[in-house]
Amino acid sequence: MLIENFVPLCLCVQQLKYIMFNFNGQKIVVTGATRGIGAAIATAFLDQGAIVIGLYAGNDAAAEAFRDRCGEAAARLHLFACDVSDYGAVEALFGEIEARFDTIDVLINNAGIRRDAVLAMMKEEEWRQVIDVNLTGGYTMSKFAVQLMMKQKYGRIIFITSPMSHLGFAGQANYAASKAGQIGMMRSLSKETAKRKITVNAVSPGFIATDFLDDLDKEQLKAYKKMVPARRFGKPEEVADAVLFLAGPKAAYINGAVLEVTGGL
Repeated sequence: MLIENFVPLCLCVQQLKYIMFNFNGQKIVVTGATRGIGAAIATAFLDQGAIVIGLYAGNDAAAEAFRDRCGEAAARLHLFACDVSDYGAVEALFGEIEARFDTIDVLINNAGIRRDAVLAMMKEEEWRQVIDVNLTGGYTMSKFAVQLMMKQKYGRIIFITSPMSHLGFAGQANYAASKAGQIGMMRSLSKETAKRKITVNAVSPGFIATDFLDDLDKEQLKAYKKMVPARRFGKPEEVADAVLFLAGPKAAYINGAVLEVTGGL
């Protein structure tokens, strides 16, 4: 009896996920789309039928490897090398996006870098690089995305921020400042665009098992894992599911919010 009931239950769960996460034909822009959390987000949207416009900083080999992993869905994947902190490059890219796709439905501001150092020893370029990519990149991408979304009076903008915005680990003043700035910008922008049915939110992943943690030694990783009440690092796919929810129609009244995916950190 249990086995007989199990199959319909599985089907119901699959159907529910399809209803909530159906992005057939929607045009999704994802920055930092070919690695880590960005790759998981881009893949999740492709799995739900979306057209994904993926941006990456310049690692062509990693971009092609990601395209290969997408299989048949790669037909709906359009990859562009673009420095999101370069205003002129982003403006030119959105001109091409508008010419090819007319509008976009969703922007995921995921591109981010770390340049860790204690503040007293931090080089000026280490400060500027992190602020330019993580914070200014969100400004440039959001500015031109809003202009396209206003054409159809609909859109979703989601920032991938971090608990470091309020926890502020030692050695990450630049990263923490950039992430706190993202949240402030997100909340201001959410008020500017709400009347046009454009919502702006953030997802705040904690420690996620990606190459972003590769430069940490084993003892440090062990210490970080102990900090998480769930006693494990998150999966990129768990972040992607949160993003899909905020990007979908069921989240239409969620605006200016930060959704934490941290295992209770």
